[in-house]
Amino acid sequence: MDAILVWLVATGASVLALTWARRFHLQMMKADEGTDEMRAIAESVRTGAAAYLHQQNKVVAIVFLVVTALLAVAAVGLKVLSVFTPIAFLTGGLFSGLCGWIGMRTATQASSRTAAGARVSLNDGLQVAFRSGAVMGLTVVGMGLLYLCIWFAVLYWLVPMVGGADAELSLHQISVTMLTFGMGASAQALFARVGGGIFTKAADVGADLVGKVEQSLAEDSPRNPATIADNVGDNVGDVAGMGADLYESYTGSVLAAAALGVAAMSQDGMLPEGGDVASAQLHAMLLPLAIAAMGILCSIAGIYAVKTGDSLSQKALLHALARGINRSSLFVVVGAIALSIWLMPKVPGTLFFGLVPGIAISVIVGLMAGWAIGWWTERVTSDEYATTQHLAGEAETGSATIIIGGVADGMLSVWFPVLVVSAAMFLAFGFANGGEFNDLNRFSLGLYGVGLAAVGMLSTLGITLATDAYGPIADNAGGNAEMAGLEPVVRERTDALDSLGNTTAATGKGFAIGSAALTALALLAAYVEGVRDGFDRWGMDVASEVSGEGHFKLNNNLMIEKTPEGTQTFLIMPTRSETPQQRATWHAIAGGEGIDENVVITAIEGDRVEVTKATLQDFLHYYDTTLMNPRVLVGIFLGAMSTFLFCAMTMKSVGRAAQGMVVEVRRQFVDNPGILEGTVTPDYQRPIEISTKAAQREMILPSLLGLLLPIVVGLLLGVGGVLGLLTGCLTSGFCLAVFMANSGGMWDNAKKYIEAGHHGGKGSLAHKAAVVGDTVGDPFKDTSGPSLNILIKLMSMVSVVVAGLIVRYSLVALEIF
Repeated sequence: MDAILVWLVATGASVLALTWARRFHLQMMKADEGTDEMRAIAESVRTGAAAYLHQQNKVVAIVFLVVTALLAVAAVGLKVLSVFTPIAFLTGGLFSGLCGWIGMRTATQASSRTAAGARVSLNDGLQVAFRSGAVMGLTVVGMGLLYLCIWFAVLYWLVPMVGGADAELSLHQISVTMLTFGMGASAQALFARVGGGIFTKAADVGADLVGKVEQSLAEDSPRNPATIADNVGDNVGDVAGMGADLYESYTGSVLAAAALGVAAMSQDGMLPEGGDVASAQLHAMLLPLAIAAMGILCSIAGIYAVKTGDSLSQKALLHALARGINRSSLFVVVGAIALSIWLMPKVPGTLFFGLVPGIAISVIVGLMAGWAIGWWTERVTSDEYATTQHLAGEAETGSATIIIGGVADGMLSVWFPVLVVSAAMFLAFGFANGGEFNDLNRFSLGLYGVGLAAVGMLSTLGITLATDAYGPIADNAGGNAEMAGLEPVVRERTDALDSLGNTTAATGKGFAIGSAALTALALLAAYVEGVRDGFDRWGMDVASEVSGEGHFKLNNNLMIEKTPEGTQTFLIMPTRSETPQQRATWHAIAGGEGIDENVVITAIEGDRVEVTKATLQDFLHYYDTTLMNPRVLVGIFLGAMSTFLFCAMTMKSVGRAAQGMVVEVRRQFVDNPGILEGTVTPDYQRPIEISTKAAQREMILPSLLGLLLPIVVGLLLGVGGVLGLLTGCLTSGFCLAVFMANSGGMWDNAKKYIEAGHHGGKGSLAHKAAVVGDTVGDPFKDTSGPSLNILIKLMSMVSVVVAGLIVRYSLVALEIF
């Protein structure tokens, strides 16, 4: 009964989110679109963005079809995956891409309306931009939760209904199968972020270097040929890419927490005497869905709290957004406690006041960690605070000093988010398992707490994503106002909204990176559940091929026992003691052969662990996942290397694409002097074509790195190597992503601070130096930095999906290496 109720509530909340998103979209469409010229400019941006996404989706579709075919071979031919995985991969990518497309369509419709609203008042402009951003936020959470609810219903109710009792899946099988569904969303998100990031930054760099630095044109001047391409890029990178990105984060966190909940409740000592394990597992699996549903309701309530007056102060605007986020967060705290009391099994020793499960505090810890990272990002990137103001001052001595200062300040900004995430991991782990850090049976419960902390951090995504998606809309509104020649006060208001958008975008990126760290840690633990499932599938496959009953050897460290009741797979632990004769006898038995009962009793009786009952520590011990294991150590180095290699590839891609843009803009100025005189309209379409082709060409290789590296490392180094790879990628990627996002935000707002009249204002030498700094920061904050958190999770998701393949066909499993 509880399962049906939670499912109905979660499905209803997802439908409500989509309904409210449509409501906000219709409200935006009814707003004044401005003058004929404003409409024409917006239509040009809309057409360019749609053309880019159409071209990108054709390339991504080819990749998805190839990967789906390979997954089908692995599922049906090799029997190392669930048969649902290929379908889920396609649908996950489809939903992720659809979220980005809806957000982009809304953003391109909202830009001119935001500029028209800013002609009336600052609050009118903010309302249009923020409510349009809320369409993205609510679409992502609505689509994400609806997708998970549909798949849960299919696996939990529909499969047994259609296939009978024999087809019924255990909760463990359902949770691991659903965990693989995030791979499609992660792959789509990486293509969207990398491709969109390359497009937007190539256009931005070309527009700034030639237009603003060389020709001293104003921001978004209609005389700049790359202006429309720059505005198109804001939508395909910062809106469509970001929507796909956070859809993937959202679903990944819920799926990882659900899988860890099922695993935790299967351990001994989790329940009071007489407790039902199956019921406890079901409730632990449903709790993340319930928290996500409650977060949707809280986000809608918070959206209505965002209002402001006519003050252009960044503090006033930030306070307006903070009011909505804080209201949503407070409601989530209350809701998390209530839902945990209702659904969380009463694990002895983890209750506060005899009633509140510690897991509720873990959710709150994640929520507070997200808030703290957002607060810190605001402090170091907003031009209301000393860090960015001081960086702007460094522009007075030239481009070199502001670039050096931005790199240093970005590196310095990493320490606080690292401490926050580290503290959140410890606290979420400790509150969840009652502070029993050394209790092996409760270790999985602690990891479940970390997974729910990630869900808590993303529970208010409906509103926090709205504050992020609103930024590109405000930026495009400023461009629309400039190109349409509106009165100066409109540009002042849109600049205030745009500067706020830079800060909220940096905050949103910090938020996404923080959630990626917690989600990736949960996925790291969930990977072991994928390994467990891989062993089960291997054992069942071999059992179907051998005749008779008894014990059968798979390799020197694995065997199965086939009985009339079923098949059990056993790990043979590496620390077993054996005489040379026993060892020779054991190694003489080939894989797939039966094992004499005397050999079982004398050689491995006390040194085997049933896979279904093995703890996380059993698997880590089985694979010797210590720093002294060269497979693990090499994996860590490869993981750390991958983040730097990925950033180098994406930065190089932006550089190559930008070169083509710079050449084109210069060519137009030379070939047609009337463009600079304002008597001839530039060819806006050609820069869009250059960015589109460059982005499609350049996005493939970095994206394939995330898809292929976990498979290659797994096949060569086995499970231990993959765990090392994921650890290295997580730790180095988190620090690098925070550094790049914050540096880029600082450079951007330092430029805005100078443009507001400080240090000589627009056109000064300090301003030109700040533009160069911002140009360097653009690919930092909008291409490489935000793509890193997707890389981290994509590698984790791919590892989970191919765990069965690695368990069975790696060089380690084949005992070659």
